[in-house]
Amino acid sequence: MRSASLSRLQGLFAVYKPPGLKWKHLRDTVELQLLKGLNARKPPAPEQRVRFLLGAVEGSEEKELTLTATSVPSLTNHPLVLGVGRGCRLLTDMYNAHLTKDYTVRGLLGKATDDFCEDGRLVEKTTYDHVTREKLDRILAVIQGSHQKALVMYSNLDLKTQEAYEMAVRGLIRPMTKSPMLITGIRCLHFAPPEFLVEVQCMHETQKELRKLVHEIGLELKTTAVCSQVRRTRDGIFTLDSALLRTQWDLHSIQDAIQTATPWVAAELEKSLSPGLDTKQLPSPGWSWDSQVPSSGEGC
Repeated sequence: MRSASLSRLQGLFAVYKPPGLKWKHLRDTVELQLLKGLNARKPPAPEQRVRFLLGAVEGSEEKELTLTATSVPSLTNHPLVLGVGRGCRLLTDMYNAHLTKDYTVRGLLGKATDDFCEDGRLVEKTTYDHVTREKLDRILAVIQGSHQKALVMYSNLDLKTQEAYEMAVRGLIRPMTKSPMLITGIRCLHFAPPEFLVEVQCMHETQKELRKLVHEIGLELKTTAVCSQVRRTRDGIFTLDSALLRTQWDLHSIQDAIQTATPWVAAELEKSLSPGLDTKQLPSPGWSWDSQVPSSGEGC
């Protein structure tokens, strides 16, 4: 029974991170719940193996030695749970595929802070009456265009070749190595000054870079802006719909989530790391804004 449980703990799964909860605390909590679930099960009987032991012959006065066959427990098969098995290697493959993530980023016009966050130390206040939805859309289009040029540069591809052109059409252009944050898509979802909400599709991002993006949008609009919320809605192939809520951080729910995600992960990696594209780390299909599948996190 326990070996069957462990065999279902080989893969990747997503959990929903509530705002304000540190990722390390989340990871430790999930690990503890997994261990509780496994330890609550009845342990299997130890497997037996035959060993030959050297000993004196019974009833013999001479110091004769003989080999005696005996059955002892085999300890090599007793599992030690460290994470989610082969899923650790899959994380490396996912990283090498340079998959994009989706975020919704909320901004507030009219002020600047030292850390680009709404609750940071106030540095400046500005007016924003001149800012319109049309102006914001134009700025976002410029930002997306500049990042697309950077993406081509970091991919080390010659777009004049047929192969590179086909990859660009299919949305498979990805950087060859680690790069600064690259935005593959950005659009405004809501505009009600001083608040605005943008959706960002990107890779190699950090929370600080996303907050700084809001600051730079404000400067381009001839005003200032701070970030009031960053919320991840997709991480590679994992979406909010596939993320486990806190009440689902238990052994059975995690096993079911791994089983559900396994074919998604395999299909995406096969597509993204296709050897036919002559670069194992470069490709990863571009996701449209209404793409299906991937995970989540939230915070600012």
